[in-house]
Amino acid sequence: MSADTLHFVVLIGSLRKDSINAAVARTLPSLVPEGVNVSFLGSIGDFPHYNADVQDEGFPEPVLKMAAQIKASDGVIIVTPEYNYSVPGVLKNAIDWLSRLSPQPFTGKPLAIQTASPGAIGGARAQYHLRQMLVFLDAFVLNKPEIMIGQSTQKVDPEKLVLTDAKTGAYITKQISALADLARRLRS
Repeated sequence: MSADTLHFVVLIGSLRKDSINAAVARTLPSLVPEGVNVSFLGSIGDFPHYNADVQDEGFPEPVLKMAAQIKASDGVIIVTPEYNYSVPGVLKNAIDWLSRLSPQPFTGKPLAIQTASPGAIGGARAQYHLRQMLVFLDAFVLNKPEIMIGQSTQKVDPEKLVLTDAKTGAYITKQISALADLARRLRS
């Protein structure tokens, strides 16, 4: 890997083994443009429920490990479903834990959001709420292109659990290229 190569980490907002969003995320290494690589963060399911009393005893190791990986990266890609017009509780819990650290790992970090849903609007409401949280944490959330994969069950192979829709894949590549451009601008 060259010194000019950007390294993005991927945070998956679902715990489900057969998650459509995890399938999209698994496809990302094949969609990144030249000069970019991605790796996956650990499971947010390893975080305990946020509790200030637990925090007072010390941050859990999975939280510290993920924060260090985010801090060391050139950017973050969050791939998440929408639950009840918002983000999954487990993702909100992870953000609550990570937000308590100092230095805050999302501060100044270029970040892209991707959502997939069997419904028509592809997780747009989850993105809206996630953007609100991340703006508060001072992340640089990429505005465009937005990735909201509607009718996602028709775009993911249900057995291999990978994205199969070439048009969607090409659009994701555009988003990651835009994230790379943002990361390089912020770096200089």
